[in-house]
Amino acid sequence: MTWNPAQYLQYEDARLRPALELAARVPLASPATIADLGCGAGNVARRLAQRWPGAAIVGFDSDEAMLAKAREHAGERLRFERADLAQWRAASPFDLVYSNAALHWLDDHAALFPRLAASVAPGGALAVQMPYNATAPSHALLNEVAASARWRDRLARFVRPRPVASPQEYFDWLAPHARAVDAWTTEYLQHLPCRADGEHPVLAWMRGTTLLPFTAALDAAAQREFAAELALGFARAYPPRGDGSVLYPFRRLFLVAIR
Repeated sequence: MTWNPAQYLQYEDARLRPALELAARVPLASPATIADLGCGAGNVARRLAQRWPGAAIVGFDSDEAMLAKAREHAGERLRFERADLAQWRAASPFDLVYSNAALHWLDDHAALFPRLAASVAPGGALAVQMPYNATAPSHALLNEVAASARWRDRLARFVRPRPVASPQEYFDWLAPHARAVDAWTTEYLQHLPCRADGEHPVLAWMRGTTLLPFTAALDAAAQREFAAELALGFARAYPPRGDGSVLYPFRRLFLVAIR
């Protein structure tokens, strides 16, 4: 699966907002070291560098296209490294281990989150934001179509009905490793504008993230057929407004654990 930085950044403002709100809830005045897990194109890491101007920041990601984009802005305090987040462990603890919209791609969170907490220095923080939208019509429809007779042989293996656990479960997994855990959810009513190419805005949004493993398994013709089937369902679930825009409710889960 290869990421497309240009596709992902088409909705940069909407994707950046929860990242900044997560950073705003981190109660650290001046962390010296920050790990940005799943740094992608590096746009969030640059904001972290602005928020904490004395920190040395390392962005970790597994996608070379995203890392190439991120490295366009690397500097003395900001560097980017390739890493498999499913196996990642810090060589030495970071004051802040931060991850925006990345860890939901990984499995076994009951083991993952305590392991990440162990990479936080005493007095530091683990801060995580993940999409919490698996029950939304968009995601339910995607899973339904992928598991249908037409597509299941090629796509059913990518269906993940519950990629993110409940806030209570994360609290229980992190509490033995932290002196305080803050967990909350927020639902954003995203106003996605009409697209010049005529594509349904929710389909375009999902192309940059959730759809990636599904479309990567299909050739170009099958991708078009699969997208057309999704677009019909999205048009019913998220009907365009008079100007062609769409309102797309999107829920996210936030966690801040203090060591």
